[in-house]
Amino acid sequence: MQSSSPDDPVKSHERTSAPAPPTKVDEISNVCGEIPDLEALVQLATSRDGLVNDQVRQRAWPILLGYDPSQNPEIERGAAWKNLPLHKDEDQVARDVDRSFIYYPKTTSCTVNANADQSESQLDRRKADLSTVITQVLRTYPMLSYFQGFHDIVQVFLLVLGADDAPDAVSHLALSRIRDFMLPSLSPSLAHLRLLPAILQAEDAKLCEHLSQTQPFFALASTLTLYAHDIEDYSDIARLFDFLLAQDAIVSVYFFAEIILSRREELFEISSDDSDMLHFVLSKLPKPLDLETLIERTMSLYMDNPPETLPYQAWARISPYSVLKTARADFRQQTLSDGIDLFQRQVIQLRNDEMREQAKAMLWKYRRPAGQVGLAIVVGVLAIWLRKKWL
Repeated sequence: MQSSSPDDPVKSHERTSAPAPPTKVDEISNVCGEIPDLEALVQLATSRDGLVNDQVRQRAWPILLGYDPSQNPEIERGAAWKNLPLHKDEDQVARDVDRSFIYYPKTTSCTVNANADQSESQLDRRKADLSTVITQVLRTYPMLSYFQGFHDIVQVFLLVLGADDAPDAVSHLALSRIRDFMLPSLSPSLAHLRLLPAILQAEDAKLCEHLSQTQPFFALASTLTLYAHDIEDYSDIARLFDFLLAQDAIVSVYFFAEIILSRREELFEISSDDSDMLHFVLSKLPKPLDLETLIERTMSLYMDNPPETLPYQAWARISPYSVLKTARADFRQQTLSDGIDLFQRQVIQLRNDEMREQAKAMLWKYRRPAGQVGLAIVVGVLAIWLRKKWL
């Protein structure tokens, strides 16, 4: 047998070549092991290209949402949920599901009827699965209020995780990350938007002043749906979800603030008095979105201007039960039961706030009683009224 000499170029290369460097997929797989390295996973999900592909996301998203899919699911599997009482919003769910999957997944145009029918059949199957996931979550947690746009979020989870695993993920998302949007009032959602002027003031006071006549409601559709309503490319929305699930819930608001900052020159071309035009322009996301640059700059914006330092006492005005405050730091240790408890506390706070506003209106209506005696009577009547409302 002929042996290779030490100077054989081929054999020498085989001996000295180093192992191939690990790919990002390998890195993510390693940190998603039996004992996940959450800090490393957050960094990888935030860095360029995020979690790379859906196969990796199927392992990583549950970790980022704070649950282990290998454990007993916290939501009814199989058909048992169908025996639960109907949710009050199921009619609206049906209407929204009917107009879902408009942008993705893309279906190829076919000239053969059989192939076209198959495409239509696949779309119908996806819509049926989407309806099942949303209805299953709502019936299991009937206190949640459905909002238009929730289906945009859920369809991304359905496409990434599949019909069997999506309900668990969506339940954790609803109760720990977007709980404010599923309360019986829109006011907590609007509270998110009121942080935008404070963030802009902290970073660019001149731009903030330019937009001061325009209410930040232009950001509602985007922030409410985690941008799934506006981003038309599947790979882009999946990548953005990697980032948003890895970061604190409030980072979604900073992301919109960074979009505004990136359009600075365009916005200064519009008169500050033309609030209608500014609202129209800001309500439409620029296309295409440079996601990687926006994500990088959003993190810098967030680190340079953390919520606690924002002007106008903006952070102090946020409810302590809001996901903006509870979905930070160690929120992944929260259970679904914790989410339900925070939901109920926030509902009570909303009711108290509503009664307080009604009480102010009542005092204003009777603001001219005859002297202190009259005032005492009004206060006494008001106390009885509030007690009855509470009971």
